[in-house]
Amino acid sequence: MSKGFYNIPKAINEPVKEYKKDSPERIEVLNEYKKMYNSKIDIPMYIGDKKVYTKDKRNLVPPHDHRHIIGTANYGEEKNVEDAIVAAMKAQKDWSNMSWEHRASIFLKAADLLAGPFRSKLNAATMIGQSKNVMQAEIDAACELIDFFKFNVQYMSQLYKEQPESQTGMWNRLEHRPLEGFIFALTPFNFTSICANLCAAPAMLGNVLIWKPAETQIYSANVIMELFKAAGLPDGVINMVTVEGKKISEVIFKNENFAGLHFTGSTNVFRTLWKNIGNNIEKYKSYPRIVGETGGKDFIIAHESAIADEVATAISRGAFEYQGQKCSAASRAYIPKNLWKDIRYKIVDDVKNFTMGTPEDPKNFINAVISEKAFDKIISYIEYTKNSSDAEIIAGGKYNKSTGYFIEPTIILTKNPNFKTMVEEIFGPVITIYVYDTNDWDSTLEIVNNTSEYALTGAIFSLDRYAIEHATKKLENAAGNFYINDKPTGAVVGQQPFGGARGSGTNDKAGSILNLLRWISPRTIKETFVPAKDYRYSFLD
Repeated sequence: MSKGFYNIPKAINEPVKEYKKDSPERIEVLNEYKKMYNSKIDIPMYIGDKKVYTKDKRNLVPPHDHRHIIGTANYGEEKNVEDAIVAAMKAQKDWSNMSWEHRASIFLKAADLLAGPFRSKLNAATMIGQSKNVMQAEIDAACELIDFFKFNVQYMSQLYKEQPESQTGMWNRLEHRPLEGFIFALTPFNFTSICANLCAAPAMLGNVLIWKPAETQIYSANVIMELFKAAGLPDGVINMVTVEGKKISEVIFKNENFAGLHFTGSTNVFRTLWKNIGNNIEKYKSYPRIVGETGGKDFIIAHESAIADEVATAISRGAFEYQGQKCSAASRAYIPKNLWKDIRYKIVDDVKNFTMGTPEDPKNFINAVISEKAFDKIISYIEYTKNSSDAEIIAGGKYNKSTGYFIEPTIILTKNPNFKTMVEEIFGPVITIYVYDTNDWDSTLEIVNNTSEYALTGAIFSLDRYAIEHATKKLENAAGNFYINDKPTGAVVGQQPFGGARGSGTNDKAGSILNLLRWISPRTIKETFVPAKDYRYSFLD
């Protein structure tokens, strides 16, 4: 049959729908929300060609109404993990041998399905299960995931085109093979797109996966699996298992075919997994690839030349969108004295004007935090602050979990740049502000750089280009994604590859070709057309 290297459709970022009042998309997603909210679903594990149901069924509830049951998840045991590995390894040969353009077609189809018939369903599932307002769901579950699919296909084609030079009499070729074995994808609750991409990015390169979604994301994870199936992804390529962490680790990290970990989650969990892999290193056929995006203690620093309203808006949006449950969310801010009065007035006023409630009402800017465990952790920092002489709460600080896990967006003002809430990751709607002497710009940059173990995102606001350049150099290791005159959240696939270093992960930049490089094992092939017939070189004469 004929062969060719095919040009793929050019990747373009998916336009974000506005969901204005009475718009078709708003009506459609709210109708889908109501339908799903008032239905119950029993979510299986997906292992090979089977949907697996168990006796261990656990309730799924919306964070904004934890008394309302939207379905159940079927939890499994070690045997289910073993079955998933068998299914993945069985699928590996045919999947890895499939022509790249056919693998690409599956994910391009998934992108178009998500842009069309699956858009409202995945958005509504994210709104219900993860308590995201309609705009946060649209940006995440629809647009970013569509972008991941399309741009990663484009990067894949670039990767396969990358070939070495050849001299006269020979032909050098480079194969980009999938890893030998299976990849374990361990995903978070806060971004539906990340959950799907941690599976899809390695899969499109010919790898097979075992996927464990966070228990608070299972509701939308099920829609992701439905999307993959509708796009034509073969059985066994991505196997979704809902098994407790200790049980799944006992099986995954002792299997000789374990080839890689694709992780987004907490720093402590990632370090534990890395140690576990190291302790079992002699069991594996190859050294596993370990890719992780973990915690953050992300900063905003304003120079004396900054515009107060711009800094204040960056704080309000960067710290409180999706209740601060973004690894990129602004969690500490450094404001010069000359701007503090104006910035304080605006951010306090913003917090007072935020509306809080369920995602079903699009007017609500703030929704619930993800779980009771998260709620209790976040309010412990608020209570610590209330009892401290080093800091005060200047906005918010109230909370209630009687119906849903609601916490007011909270602004803390501290006199201590090393105050607990300036240093530790909170992962909630809390930001701490330190006001510095306007003349202490350089020493404050040192504080920013050295305060936290993390290095994920950060932002500088200034109109002084010398100050911007100086801060950019001074903070070069403080953030993997650095923003100038913008909030430190909202990285876009194909525009700002995302990831950080230090305690924030391996900085393998999801949404770029850099991430795909981790999921291939190159093989160099040299072919000589006229081989030598005598061992003697001319210098021997």
